[in-house]
Amino acid sequence: MIVPRTRLLVLTALALIPLSLLMAMRPEATYTFAAAGAVFVALAALDAVLARHLLDGVRARLPETVRLSVDRPADVDITIINDQLLNRPLRIGLSLPEEIRAESETITTRITSQTPNAHAPFAVLGRKRGRYVIENVYMETASPLGLWAVRAVAPATAEIRVYPNLLAERRHLAALFLNRGNVGIHAQRQIGKGRDFEKLREYVPGDNYDDIHWKATAKRGHPVTKIFQIERTQEVYLAIDTSRLSARQVWNSETASVGDITQLERFVTSALILGLVAEKQGDLFGLLTFDSQVRHFVRARNGKTHYGLCRDALYTVQPSMVSPDYSELFTFLRLRLRRRALVIVLTCLDDPVLAESFIQDARIASGHHLLLVNMIKDPAIAPVFHAPDVSETDHLYQRLGAHLQWQKLRETEQTLRHRGISMGILDNETLCTQLVSQYISMKQRQAI
Repeated sequence: MIVPRTRLLVLTALALIPLSLLMAMRPEATYTFAAAGAVFVALAALDAVLARHLLDGVRARLPETVRLSVDRPADVDITIINDQLLNRPLRIGLSLPEEIRAESETITTRITSQTPNAHAPFAVLGRKRGRYVIENVYMETASPLGLWAVRAVAPATAEIRVYPNLLAERRHLAALFLNRGNVGIHAQRQIGKGRDFEKLREYVPGDNYDDIHWKATAKRGHPVTKIFQIERTQEVYLAIDTSRLSARQVWNSETASVGDITQLERFVTSALILGLVAEKQGDLFGLLTFDSQVRHFVRARNGKTHYGLCRDALYTVQPSMVSPDYSELFTFLRLRLRRRALVIVLTCLDDPVLAESFIQDARIASGHHLLLVNMIKDPAIAPVFHAPDVSETDHLYQRLGAHLQWQKLRETEQTLRHRGISMGILDNETLCTQLVSQYISMKQRQAI
């Protein structure tokens, strides 16, 4: 494709318009002025013909996968393959989705005969978590006389993966990522003697009679005691609700209003942070996502490769417009997880019907696993007299409705506590910190 450049338009205005005026003013020189105009048009046409196939030997290649974090700039490395060994400047652009913002619409590089392959970094910024595709690279160069712009579309495909930005949360939990032996917000002392069998030894006065190994005692003819060690490697699972409830926007205390971030975004960020902490603690981390059925399941493991699998399973997750099926979730947990594990469920239980369903269905797995359920706090759900600014009758009725919801949540929390399930109502801003604190506390008490 060839389009006129600004230079051609300016020269046309400076040449043809004065020639037309001179032809009108001096009719006797019409042929001379017409010939001059024809020469100019012929040069422009010749320039267009010479430039028509100028970019036929120039191709582009994009990396197969580009990984970004939300609101963190990065570069897409564009490789320009110069088969004809041209030596000229090249203007490059990409067709980006709305969720990916470019620092500038185009970039300029130069291809030379000495370098068949040129690299051009294209600065981009991911604004929303998800998977996106770039399909073409757009190139433009000037014709030999600079009168025309030669444009070409080079087919090239790249997958852009935009992951959650964990930088702010990791700063809040910086102490957890320091390499100083026993990792934790503070050095955590393990309480108790543990449950994993380590070895047998001869009885020592003061040993608990419950620790005596009676079969070994009978076989050896003298008392033998069992020695246990503290469990070092445990399984931690995070179950994320991706139903219609997760599409709710969370409260932002800085702006004192509901922001653009959904509950699911906060759940995904918290899951990845907890996975990092669990690996630092030496535990195995896994995750599930569910709505009306279990959508993703990553079995608990550790290591960088496993963390990458967890991240890839979460970065494209979006809310679905269905209600959560807790029976499906807990049945899946009971059948697929043989070893006792800490299971943290991130959902919302302010709906009395769904809360009752959760209480009934949690029995399926609560006897075998240690269950925790957490939800993000809604400041509107509070006791009726938590603030004095009631100026109208409508405000009073709103407070009464919020009080009834608050009371239902407290009843749900008490019922779950009686059944051995802890429930937390966590603030949006400190969700990650509180989740990690729960996990560290459970590990310190050897509750798993």
